Amino acid sequence: MSENGLHTILTIDDHPLFRQGVADLISMDDSLELIGEAASGEEGLEKARALQPELILLDLNMKGMDGIMTLKAIKADESLDTRVVMLTVSDHEDNVVAALRAGADGYLLKDMEPEDILKQLSVAGQGRLAISPQLTELLAQALREDTQPNDPNEAGLTEREKEILELIAKGLSNKLIARELGITDGTVKVHVKHLLKKLNLRSRVEAAVWAVENNRKKP
Repeated sequence: MSENGLHTILTIDDHPLFRQGVADLISMDDSLELIGEAASGEEGLEKARALQPELILLDLNMKGMDGIMTLKAIKADESLDTRVVMLTVSDHEDNVVAALRAGADGYLLKDMEPEDILKQLSVAGQGRLAISPQLTELLAQALREDTQPNDPNEAGLTEREKEILELIAKGLSNKLIARELGITDGTVKVHVKHLLKKLNLRSRVEAAVWAVENNRKKP
């Protein structure tokens, strides 16, 4: 968050007109501040390091360094502590799953209503999961095709891991979970790593969807 209390945003998209549209959209929300734009993954990575935005809006299909490659580079860079939300036209299951497994903190579609995009950006700015509603069921279906444990007990989760899984399901970030439980970010990361391994999942977003689905099955 910037000094004036706004959620800072960097957009990475190779379409100038769309970047302008996003800029106009963000200017409509007093809680958001656009601090930079980039036309490629390479440029986006440089600007992310220089500007240290709280949130990055990233297109999936770009020439050269595409969205997934850029996402992985951002998440692997220890100098960056930023949330990345994909903003793209693709609602293809493979793309959604690939982005979320690569560490995306959200996945929004460009054809959403402007007010819905703004609402989801505010959600992301609060450290919560931002995802287009119609994609949640798609992701859940993709997970059902994999072999997953039936419940947290079967997976052998500890009480603390179950507690953290519940907070992940509510869309909370590691930072917010740490604050909620009175433990450090590092401790949360270790617990998340362990519970993902036990559940045979690759990302916290998958864990969130799995937990929601699991709760829905309960009588």
